[in-house]
Amino acid sequence: MKARGDQVSATRERIAAAMAELHEDVGPRHTTIKAIAERAGVERLTVYRHFPDERAMFQACSAHWAAQHPLPDPSTWSTTSDPFERSRRALDALYAYFDENAKLLRQVHRDLAEMPALAEVTAPFLNYLRGLADELAGGFAKGARERIRPTLRFLLRFETWDRLHAEVPDHGRQVALAVRWIEASAT
Repeated sequence: MKARGDQVSATRERIAAAMAELHEDVGPRHTTIKAIAERAGVERLTVYRHFPDERAMFQACSAHWAAQHPLPDPSTWSTTSDPFERSRRALDALYAYFDENAKLLRQVHRDLAEMPALAEVTAPFLNYLRGLADELAGGFAKGARERIRPTLRFLLRFETWDRLHAEVPDHGRQVALAVRWIEASAT
């Protein structure tokens, strides 16, 4: 029984890995069951047995990918008392994460509007970013919080980083520009 369970888990993991690779290569919208099965070395029916619907596929793919690409550790900025420095450290870590994972994140963001199951599965990531913006804004003086919160929400979006990266490929300059924007919002 244990050997059978291990085999099922290994097959499931191979399928999830194949999905993640294909989502990065061609995007979720263009990933077919046939391509997943071929890449995982299984039959199409095996893919359906493990993942009966699109939502289940996206959940498994997302879990597999997140385990290999963990979000930045908040301890790198959370203990900093200065809100500007805390924001700079968070942006530095998050922008590095975006840079490392840009290929997949571009594909996923491109397909979100057309795939409700994908939007549902990526909602926790987007909520993480909104929560991070709220957390960082909370460190500023009460009067500045409401001016800074929308700026932080904008700056912590992948799409914002992607556009900024296209214009300013240097990581340090990206972070410096974002911090200047926060400083301008505070006044």
